[in-house]
Amino acid sequence: MIENQKISANSGHPREVFMAFLTLGLTSFGGPIAHLGYFRAELVERRRWINDDQFGHLLAICQFLPGPASSQLGFSLGLLRAGWLGALAAFIAFTLPSALMLLAFAAALPLLSGPIGLAAVHGLKLVACAVVANAVLGMSRKLCPDVARQTIAVLSTAALLIVTSPVAQLVVVALAGIIGVFILRGGVAIHDDANMLPVSFSTRTGGLLIAAFVVFLVGLPIMAASIDGLFSVAEAFYRAGALVFGGGHVVLPLLQESVVASGRISPDQFLAGYGASQAIPGPMFAFSAYLGAVLSPTENTYLSAATALIFIFLPGFLLVAGVLPFWQAVARNHVASSTIAGVNAAIVGLLGAALYDPIFISGISNPIDLAIALVGFGMLVTWRISPLIVVLWCVAASILQILV
Repeated sequence: MIENQKISANSGHPREVFMAFLTLGLTSFGGPIAHLGYFRAELVERRRWINDDQFGHLLAICQFLPGPASSQLGFSLGLLRAGWLGALAAFIAFTLPSALMLLAFAAALPLLSGPIGLAAVHGLKLVACAVVANAVLGMSRKLCPDVARQTIAVLSTAALLIVTSPVAQLVVVALAGIIGVFILRGGVAIHDDANMLPVSFSTRTGGLLIAAFVVFLVGLPIMAASIDGLFSVAEAFYRAGALVFGGGHVVLPLLQESVVASGRISPDQFLAGYGASQAIPGPMFAFSAYLGAVLSPTENTYLSAATALIFIFLPGFLLVAGVLPFWQAVARNHVASSTIAGVNAAIVGLLGAALYDPIFISGISNPIDLAIALVGFGMLVTWRISPLIVVLWCVAASILQILV
């Protein structure tokens, strides 16, 4: 458990943020749910940038806003740690490795179709098992300290195992917030400075950021209709990022409608890039860089890829930064406090459901896999070894499994 501690806004340096998120960008396998575990282990437990209550508040904000929740969480952590340059450093360091890897991976995909390559990819799934199990354990201790919140978490897990859909996730989280108002009267005590988010800018700036979100949403389609090329790329990917709740896989139908149904990319090209994105670390939204490059074979490929990548993340970042200064006032309200407590308990349940399906189901295929993942879990929980070493262990042990 991370003890509450007073943390000042902008108490770090952008270079520190960049190096921390570069490590996460290179090692955070397993998708957006697993990323929450990596972030907590590295930035709450090890570096102590924020405490568990503050981490829970950021999770609640990102869960309710459209966009990629794990990337919004990383952006917010960088923003709180080192200001706007810290937020930019977090985004670049966490996203760029996966974007570059995705393009390289797609080109080298035939080379990874053999037994060694497949075993290495399988080892990455075992990493996700260990990391998410550690996150469930750590977050449940802090965010579910009483019977009421433990009950919400258990029922949320059960519901999400029965109904597996992004819409179900949103419904469960929303219901947990409503239930929290009635059964968690005290909620989480957040009146002390140690639990408040260290936001360094005003609500006026927050309002301008939310207004910018609306301006882009309305203005880009107008620009794309009159000026083709990069404006049409920006509009398609901004719209996808602005309208999707749940992130990750949920954005795929919107992207498919924009680039496949319109005939700009073939279904085979789309699915090839999507398949490659399953085996790389970092955010799922990095898939947009691949699509941007394929969209522009005759123009500047890298500029098109960068445009797609930036504009799919931009709406979520504008919203989460815009909401942060307003959250301070909301979080001091007793009803809001109870709602947040219920939402955080449901997020623990969401992690628990994801630990089983799809992470455990797709990763553990025999007792040896289970043993490898358990050793990785022990490395994180008992010996507190770096997640990078856990990645190397799981991949090496998975490859060794097919060689002996």
